[in-house]
Amino acid sequence: MTHPKILAVLAHPDDETLGFGGTLARYAALGSETHLICATRGQRGWFGAPDDYPGPDALGAIREGELRDAAQILNLRSVQLLNYMDGELDQVEPPTIIHQLANYIRCIRPQVILTFDPYGVYGHPDHIAIAQFTTAAVVEAASSSPGNELPPHRVEALYYRVLTAAELAAYQSAFGKLVMTINGVERQATPWPDWAVSTRIDTGAYVPQVWQAVRAHCSQLPGNERLLALPTPEQQAIFGAQTFYRTFSFATAGYQQETELFQNEWIAVSA
Repeated sequence: MTHPKILAVLAHPDDETLGFGGTLARYAALGSETHLICATRGQRGWFGAPDDYPGPDALGAIREGELRDAAQILNLRSVQLLNYMDGELDQVEPPTIIHQLANYIRCIRPQVILTFDPYGVYGHPDHIAIAQFTTAAVVEAASSSPGNELPPHRVEALYYRVLTAAELAAYQSAFGKLVMTINGVERQATPWPDWAVSTRIDTGAYVPQVWQAVRAHCSQLPGNERLLALPTPEQQAIFGAQTFYRTFSFATAGYQQETELFQNEWIAVSA
């Protein structure tokens, strides 16, 4: 049996664990190939004292190592890091990164791609940018580009990760209010209505594995301490199920909420 492939295209180390870890671990356990592209090394994600900040290059190297440890825990097949600066992804020339991502899509040839939603969860410019670039790259990867040595590849489905009100409440009980101020405008996390959630994946069996991956991101533990201290019901609310919006699909998809990323006509995935 040919095993399906999932590619997650994200912005920072730990995005794969905090936002997508249960889903990636689940499908890896079911025999899918799970792959990750991370656009930055999280070079500015420092939670220690300002005077102890090791600088972007040193912190980027630390966080890359943590990412690879977490990827091993989640059983990812491959990790590709792009060389963009944390916090500046929205300033990258779109044709450059879109072409780069399209080439990875053609090389990996996934059936399903996962990324952030257009609002970047809570308005994070890097999250918004990678969602836009990934969506465009899916289109480019399927087109015939002159001079490209890799054959085109049509992705069967693209999913945006979305948070319901219950998930968002659980996150904010740990991290506090998810808010950013960009150009003087406050951006807040806004839940997706339940009726707009196209896909809900049961990831409850993989919560311990995800917690282990969370701990692998040691440099981020000062910010994750409250997350690790959550009571069991709230831990389950965050990692026990993960919700997505099916942006598009070439397979049959009705109005019923999906419980799998792969449709029967693509491939049979069995536990």
